[in-house]
Amino acid sequence: MTYLVISSLADLHATVAAHGAGQVVTLINADTAVERPATIAEERHLFLGMNDIVAPLDGMILPAADHLDQLLAFGLAWDRTTPLAVHCWAGISRSTAAAYILALAINADLDEMELAEELRRRAPSATPNARLVALADEKLGRGGRMVSAIAGIGRGENAFSGTPFVLPLAL
Repeated sequence: MTYLVISSLADLHATVAAHGAGQVVTLINADTAVERPATIAEERHLFLGMNDIVAPLDGMILPAADHLDQLLAFGLAWDRTTPLAVHCWAGISRSTAAAYILALAINADLDEMELAEELRRRAPSATPNARLVALADEKLGRGGRMVSAIAGIGRGENAFSGTPFVLPLAL
């Protein structure tokens, strides 16, 4: 079983190359230009246009159930022969939430808190988007355990950008 690799937009191309990722998930503001790495076919790139917010704000796109459904469909269809790269603007909030969600969706036996603690260990600046996590918790029938686990690790260290890291699908 392969793994998820998480990065910022600035580190996307280097991260995809270094890990040989075969698919990419982008979670970023809808009007942000993202140059797809040359090694990633268009159909292997999911672009989810949303702002990094947890409550409605005028002029911004709130992460929604449709975004989550697309993320889950793409992630569950991933063949896992190569790593899946997940990125957002800074590699701190939307991408870490998406990776956490995908790992739990792919491997239902993972413990929510153990995975959250592993996420924190590998990414000290990670502050997963609470809205995405809450939507996934409900959709995946996790009974609030995902929300509690992410709340339990608290806000990550202050950083302008996260350092790329790997999140395994099994602990």
